Amino acid sequence: MLIEGVIERAERVMSVRADSSASTDSLISAMRSVAELRSFLAAAEADLALRLRVASSFAEPEIAAVSGESLSAASRVIERGETLAVVAGLAEALDDARLTAGHVDAVTRGAKSLEPSERDALFGRIEGLVEEAGGLSVAEFARRVRREADEVRADDGMGRLERQRRATSMSTWTDDEGMWNVRGRFDPVTALSVSSALERAVEALFAEAVPESCPSDPIEKQKHLRALAFGRLVEGGVGSGRPGRPEFVAVIDADAPAVAGAATVEWPIPIEVPQRVLASLVADADVTTVVVRNGVVLHAPGNLDLGRATRLANRAQRRALRGLYATCAIPGCSTGFDRCKLHHVVWWRNGGATDLDNLLPVCSRHHHAIHDGGWNVQLGPNRELTLTLPDGTVRNTGPPSRRAA
Repeated sequence: MLIEGVIERAERVMSVRADSSASTDSLISAMRSVAELRSFLAAAEADLALRLRVASSFAEPEIAAVSGESLSAASRVIERGETLAVVAGLAEALDDARLTAGHVDAVTRGAKSLEPSERDALFGRIEGLVEEAGGLSVAEFARRVRREADEVRADDGMGRLERQRRATSMSTWTDDEGMWNVRGRFDPVTALSVSSALERAVEALFAEAVPESCPSDPIEKQKHLRALAFGRLVEGGVGSGRPGRPEFVAVIDADAPAVAGAATVEWPIPIEVPQRVLASLVADADVTTVVVRNGVVLHAPGNLDLGRATRLANRAQRRALRGLYATCAIPGCSTGFDRCKLHHVVWWRNGGATDLDNLLPVCSRHHHAIHDGGWNVQLGPNRELTLTLPDGTVRNTGPPSRRAA
């Protein structure tokens, strides 16, 4: 979009906003101008973000700081730029406001489950669909992209069910309200089992009466009951068998001031719960104590040094590191510890040992940056982190602190 077009649309919006008696047609025209400006700005943002990633080895925090959004939102902007860089027709259409950022993101999502050669084939097909995309809603275009992706995958000889099984996934996160969220996609065979078990659990638990917490709206009521039944299924408390016994890690920071003569204990769980509720949970759980001081694990049960016997870290090592880190160890990254990989600081293929002092929790994005993007990490005696980026930038942190995370 040329600068004249940007100015024209902005002036139209300002004029209509200033006119308290603007007609319906004028309001609709102004709304259309807002949408067109949004598309133009999305194209500009994606282009600038992609260029910043080339200029800076640690672009995501810089983008997040400027936009006020999260690191994951910054990553999505970069991914959008990557899609636009390889599908020129999409880039031109977004810049000219003939489609929206949502259309581009639909292509990005559709390509993620494909192999590199399949992605190239999908992008080639999308080039021929750009004009059609402008006449489709984001949801309609997303369905079209999924169909195209299915046809690309069909050429590899793999059966539809096998592709669906490979695409089965689940993600969890804690939102701003402190609620733990679950989102999953399941192949039809797995879905039949899960769905049947869930429906049986709802019937078994709530056939006679429903809990007082139920909403009055019938749709929200069913959602509520299914969520409660899902929780009971995971616990193992519906049907036969004993409820699952959770494990909690009690972290004692030897540097933290004692309260009323007793050590301060932190419970690194992914959600906040009232203290009295936590006490009842701990009473029926396996509790393991990890003692830390100034970035060093003073005590943790289990074998923490496996040497070269195995490349994979064990449960005891993850438990010990959970006492030190709440998130990915890379500064500025908010990915939770439980979603991180344990990276060998001295790489395994270079002779590194699977010992606690050689392990560092990093998210999959930063693990890829270390192994494939030229990032170099070093640990000091108290787990002080020195991160050297490909452009020569050096970032340093002190010992990890859960209280600072």
